[in-house]
Amino acid sequence: MHTYKKRPDTRLFSIKINPRHGYNRYFFLLDALLLALAAYFSFVLRLDQINIAPYWYQLGAYILIAMPVVLGVALLAGVYKRYWHYAALDDLLLLMWAVACAAGIVAVLTLTVMQTGPAPQIPRSIPFIFAPFALIVTLGPRLGVWLFARQQRRRSQLSQPRTARIAPEATAPVPAVIIGAGQAGVMVLQEMRQNPQLGVEPIGFLDDDPKKHNLSIQGVSVLGDRHSIGWAAREHGVQQAIIAIPTAAGKTIREILGLCEEAGVQTKVIPGLYELLNGKVNVKQIRDVQIEDLLRREPVRTDTTALSALVQGKRVLVTGAGGSIGSELCRQLIRFNPAELIILGHGENSIFEIHNELRHTLARLQQHAQNENGVSHGHTCHVTPVIADIRLTSRIQYIFEQYCPHIVFHAAAHKHVPLMEHNPTEAITNNLLGTRNVVQAAQDVGVERFVMISTDKAVNPTSVMGASKCTAELIVHQASLHTGRPYVAVRFGNVLGSRGSVVLTFKKQIAAGGPVTVTDPEMQRYFMTIPEAVQLVLQAAVMGRGGEVFTLDMGEQVKIVDLARDLIELSGLEVGRDIDIVFTGIRPGEKLYEELFASDEAFQRTDHHKIFIAQNASTFVPQHLDYWVESLALAAEQNDDDTILLILQQLIPQHQLGRTVDAERNPLARELLRVGRSATSTEKQRIAAPDQLFSRTASA
Repeated sequence: MHTYKKRPDTRLFSIKINPRHGYNRYFFLLDALLLALAAYFSFVLRLDQINIAPYWYQLGAYILIAMPVVLGVALLAGVYKRYWHYAALDDLLLLMWAVACAAGIVAVLTLTVMQTGPAPQIPRSIPFIFAPFALIVTLGPRLGVWLFARQQRRRSQLSQPRTARIAPEATAPVPAVIIGAGQAGVMVLQEMRQNPQLGVEPIGFLDDDPKKHNLSIQGVSVLGDRHSIGWAAREHGVQQAIIAIPTAAGKTIREILGLCEEAGVQTKVIPGLYELLNGKVNVKQIRDVQIEDLLRREPVRTDTTALSALVQGKRVLVTGAGGSIGSELCRQLIRFNPAELIILGHGENSIFEIHNELRHTLARLQQHAQNENGVSHGHTCHVTPVIADIRLTSRIQYIFEQYCPHIVFHAAAHKHVPLMEHNPTEAITNNLLGTRNVVQAAQDVGVERFVMISTDKAVNPTSVMGASKCTAELIVHQASLHTGRPYVAVRFGNVLGSRGSVVLTFKKQIAAGGPVTVTDPEMQRYFMTIPEAVQLVLQAAVMGRGGEVFTLDMGEQVKIVDLARDLIELSGLEVGRDIDIVFTGIRPGEKLYEELFASDEAFQRTDHHKIFIAQNASTFVPQHLDYWVESLALAAEQNDDDTILLILQQLIPQHQLGRTVDAERNPLARELLRVGRSATSTEKQRIAAPDQLFSRTASA
């Protein structure tokens, strides 16, 4: 093994300047020379003569004062860490600020020197004349470098073959308007100018703010509001409109899209706020309009201070961490710097993927903190992947005892209604008994806060999946009553982009040439984006006090047939001509529309305008919930789907059976229901486990 010693630095001049921008050393030397010239010309201007021989002594003294101060302040301010090839306004402001501060210090020192005994008498106006000269001589070379680099980039782009510079579908730059004359719109304009290969020529802005009309932004005029798109197409030949409003609601995007279609103008859009928040895209990435854009809502106001106080430095465990909601929870939680993030899931591939993603995210966050602060502190979170099945009681108990989490987000669940209708045993063992295992383990190790991800299908359930989630909510509420801790449930509807989402199904059907299948023309659902739903889940976690159900305000329900029609049209096709929509009938367990609240739940808005709360949710916990849950466990163990359905209906009276079941023909169901309905509390408690009944009923 060889040991390499650092080569001694034999240079006579060495300054701590960012090594990645070593050319700043030349700026430092050039600044020293030009500042001396600036001091000389300050004396020339003050004395109104080129020959300042009688003042050489004063000039030398002033240079000895001014030069170290200006260079020192610039070093401390970070002027010599900037890469001036790509300078921006903040770089200019930093330089101006540094020179202004240095000029003030020089003026004070100069006046102080003049008042000391034999010190040379420097004219008092010299520091005020020197300041603008100093700014000019320091800014000039940097401006020259920026202009030269910019010209080189343009030459490089223009030297590329024409086919590489112009979009494949056009032979000349496409005339375009930018809808939204805000910060995002300006960034899009700059991107167009810096990258001519995009093949887009900015003609003007469109903005609904009348104060901006007829003004010019970086040489591009604001032509009018969104309704001027037709006029812009006729008068200026506009062929493309780029929607540059990250916070625009889906209603706004839909209206602009309609106006562009009427004008025969192609529509593009920059990513929405939630896409920008997750760090995967930036505002410069222009893409086609997607269905998610048409369903956007106003941005969620999140109390990041409270979230940071809740999560920072804590051990946080997420079940179902490889799923759509669980993985997004992990992405957002890691930004609040927990001490440890335990990502638990059953599927090894999904956990492998989210673990790798989180490791890279953590590295970026740490690098960002180091770049901003100059030191290597910041995010110190440790991400721990755990493969486990929540149905295995001993395994879950061991994991909780090993990691002792402070906060648990329980997102693991089966969610497909028709599949669970055909497999009630799986719904019970995973959604219900799995939740019981996680809640019990949380209680045993003293978890401070527990948040269960539920669904709007748990309200007046018509499906096994909904009933299983409703019962899981009751288990969480019971734990809150026993512990007095904030154990809560959060409900929301369908999320766009989740695995198995209807949107993905429709896209596959469109790609295959159709038809697109919809169950019923009146079928309606609530939709949210995954990041939006998770942000509200985190906010509800902060607000929980124990035993509540939080429901997210998901806006208006969307007709599934309208969703299908929008997707077909966004694909550039026409319903009826290119792709047909076929109605197949409601599937088992499905509702025509979803409900947010049960009739006996006292819901009200919280301080957060996007979140509702049912504070009386824990009052609905049945007195003998444990007995019924054990009964469901026994039925699931025997793969007795009929008994599961009968017990769920007994436990949740509003639950509607998907099929007719006769309890009298099922000995196990008959015995479990008899004991549950008629036995006293003492008799129920004496039954340590309902499996004792099975030996009696099996021989009946």
